[in-house]
Amino acid sequence: MAANLTEIPHRRFDPLLGEWILVSPHRSQRPWKGQVEDVTETVPRHDPSNPLCPGSTRASGKVTEDYSSTYVFDNDFPALLETPGRVPVSTSSSHDLLQAAPASGKCQVMCFHPWSDVSLPLMSHEEILDVIKKWIEIVSENSRRHTWIQIFENKGQMMGCSNPHPHCQVWCTDFLPHIAILEERHQREYVRDHVSPMLVEYAQLESSVQDRVVLQNDSWIVVVPYWAKWPFETLLMPLSRHILRLTDLTTDEQQDLAEIMKKLLTKYDNLFQTSFPYSMGWHGAPTGSYLNQECDCNHWQLHAHYYPPLLRSATVKKFMVGFEMLAECQRDITAEQAAIKLRAQPDVHHTLIHEGYDR
Repeated sequence: MAANLTEIPHRRFDPLLGEWILVSPHRSQRPWKGQVEDVTETVPRHDPSNPLCPGSTRASGKVTEDYSSTYVFDNDFPALLETPGRVPVSTSSSHDLLQAAPASGKCQVMCFHPWSDVSLPLMSHEEILDVIKKWIEIVSENSRRHTWIQIFENKGQMMGCSNPHPHCQVWCTDFLPHIAILEERHQREYVRDHVSPMLVEYAQLESSVQDRVVLQNDSWIVVVPYWAKWPFETLLMPLSRHILRLTDLTTDEQQDLAEIMKKLLTKYDNLFQTSFPYSMGWHGAPTGSYLNQECDCNHWQLHAHYYPPLLRSATVKKFMVGFEMLAECQRDITAEQAAIKLRAQPDVHHTLIHEGYDR
């Protein structure tokens, strides 16, 4: 990277989404007198009134099973229905500016652990491996019926998470969502023009340069992507081979994934000595009809996005407003500077070092 890019405004291109990002590194020291978040939150290990705790009764009247590992159930208030209502023809076809389309699918909740006061970085390697195996099982069970399987986790109140219990959601759709369409299009175009799949080539490039690498092992690499929008955004990609979906992972790759996830999320928490909020999600090749032999998905490479909002402390976050909403995304510190900060963090969680966290 040219030295002056750490000092002057410039733009970077996101090849996955086909959009530009404004980078303004000279603004990183500006004074802050805006909103400061309250991050104090005490979570009991078990709360009978918490609907995600084992044995509790949810608002729907259904009882959460007395589980001891991972636990999956259908969302009681889903955003999608498996049998949607019919979209009126008058709405969808009366004018090109007034279009609607049917949307069906199913929504599930997956609890990572029976305890409410743990998060993924505080879970053991084997417990994180159980989460990965359950993700693989969910994709396998839903891939024939649904076009897109979006596994995502919103962690922390700052990300709008309504329940502190460690969990994620799974939305299976019978259509390709907008961001998936963009990634489908740009990865297909890239392999047409460059032969090698975009993220296969990108992982090798980052591994050789090392400027933005946070972690890597035999199977995986974590980078702050060159085109990152969020201050400490990371991209988790396979390193050793081309992989389309979670269901394609070998046993060794699952083990390596558990290891690198624990280390990454520990570094996140250590950065500002807090339970680091983020939204994350897996993107793999589409499923459903895309599994047919005539549908070539080899331009896809499995990957996970981590989008944390924190900017300069545990209480000051990045706001995507104003210019970001009306023109294009903007960031202050460069991806390289963010990678240096994350890479420098210990692999041991700060609560285990300083507070003797009780497992």
